[in-house]
Amino acid sequence: MKDYTIAIDAMGGDFGPEVTVPAALSVLAAHPQLKLILVGDSPSLERVLAAQRSVSNRLTIQHASQQVSMNELPSQALRTKKDSSMRIAINLVKEGAAKACVSAGNTGALMATARFVLKTLPGVDRPAIVATFPTAIEGKVVRMLDLGANVDSCADHLYQFAIMGSLLVSAIDGIEAPKIALLNIGQEEIKGNDQVKQTAQLLSESKAIHYYGYIEGDQIFSGNVDVVVCDGFVGNVALKSMEGAAKLIVRISKEIFKRHWFTQLLGLIAYPVMRQVKKRIDPARHNGASLLGLQGIVIKSHGGADVLAFTQAIYQALAEIEHDIPQQIREEVGALLEEHQQ
Repeated sequence: MKDYTIAIDAMGGDFGPEVTVPAALSVLAAHPQLKLILVGDSPSLERVLAAQRSVSNRLTIQHASQQVSMNELPSQALRTKKDSSMRIAINLVKEGAAKACVSAGNTGALMATARFVLKTLPGVDRPAIVATFPTAIEGKVVRMLDLGANVDSCADHLYQFAIMGSLLVSAIDGIEAPKIALLNIGQEEIKGNDQVKQTAQLLSESKAIHYYGYIEGDQIFSGNVDVVVCDGFVGNVALKSMEGAAKLIVRISKEIFKRHWFTQLLGLIAYPVMRQVKKRIDPARHNGASLLGLQGIVIKSHGGADVLAFTQAIYQALAEIEHDIPQQIREEVGALLEEHQQ
């Protein structure tokens, strides 16, 4: 039987065990084959578990005497926090005691620690952060990478990101030939810097990639493509812009509906529609970014995730375990990159 053991960095994120423990218990109840290792301060975890009134022989606690703060420098965390919940959770993946690690902790520290402990897969120069977003087509999502792991990438790195993203979508979404797009400042061939143009040439020449072409930022959510590729600098700026725009829309909507009795009435009438809209675009339902390209599965949850959002991150880890994503990348990427280098 497949091993579905996941190590949870239970102290990570803005809320720590108050979110990670209930989320873990929720997924545990839904999946009888799942085993969880909660990593963190034992007394704190036992206190939350007692409050949840939950006992399971498929859940264990691994004590950690340290935790990585959300604003801690990655180099400092790597050097001085060797007994942190984050480090121990990743170590468990390295040792084979767990098949995946899920953390809502400091992104930079998580990437630095995971890369140091697990290393990248053969043929992969750099790991990438890939996340899922809703699109204008109901039920269809788009995955985008890199979202901040590498702020300075060359064309070969972006080519690798495209291959890994394509494999991930094929495995998890069941799409035989995912459409891969390159994020650019225009759709014309003359647009873009040398990095983007060189990447476009590599992708257009590749027999392993269904290359769609350039797309602009306003087309990311169109549903026309399955994977959007960019470097980590551009990807992270795009991600934060999306988050900021979503918060702005929510804030303005609330202000307008609360202005006076008539707009409040309109708000009540529009509530069912607004609820459906929120459900479609709710970031919590798409939480869980994968650190793709490592010799192990590491899922990054949003630091401010609530119980629902952190639950989705655990489900993402389950999906990658089910399809053995690192092994697929190991088997297929190496051969593809070797062909490319020839």
